Amino acid sequence: MSLLLKRASAVSVAATFLMMVFSVAGSGAAAQEKILTQAKSAPTDLLPQPSAPAAVDADNGVVPPVDSATANPASLAELVASQPQVEEVSDELNCLAGAIYFEARNESLAGQLAVGRVIIARTRSGRFPTSYCGVVYQPSQFSFVHSHSMPAVNTASRTWRNAVAIATIAHKGAWNSPAEGALFFHAARVSPHWGNRVRVAQIENHIFYR
Repeated sequence: MSLLLKRASAVSVAATFLMMVFSVAGSGAAAQEKILTQAKSAPTDLLPQPSAPAAVDADNGVVPPVDSATANPASLAELVASQPQVEEVSDELNCLAGAIYFEARNESLAGQLAVGRVIIARTRSGRFPTSYCGVVYQPSQFSFVHSHSMPAVNTASRTWRNAVAIATIAHKGAWNSPAEGALFFHAARVSPHWGNRVRVAQIENHIFYR
């Protein structure tokens, strides 16, 4: 009898042990599945995000953000305002700025740029001198030129500084002119007979042709 009780007790212990093992294994699988399900359903904005690498500069350790308005000016006026003031202007740039100043200083910046681009287009056309000064001082081309010279300019004036800035922009091709490709222009108040020249644009008081 005692032998039967011992065997029954052993079987009971073994059965209890097996139930514990399967119970633990089942709980672990369920917990893992639950964790994976929660991770998949968690909002992404609550999860830790990788931080962007910091830009480094040799001077102060951090590169300042680029000012998009300066890098990509929204207007010609903004581009003109961003040009550095030049204390000494080269002879060629002085000739280009002089033509802009005397021909279009009372026009809009677009009108001034168009005049500057005409001078530049002439130097590349093969039909005119190849330098800005050569184009400006070519006989019978610009009424402000007298005896191979132009009148004195107040170089401290804002009007002249704008002319230099426009000349620089025109020289670099930094802004498109609505009269691009024109080689000639005249005041709208006159009607010269220019044969078969093609009209390119009118900007305020000037009409441009190629």
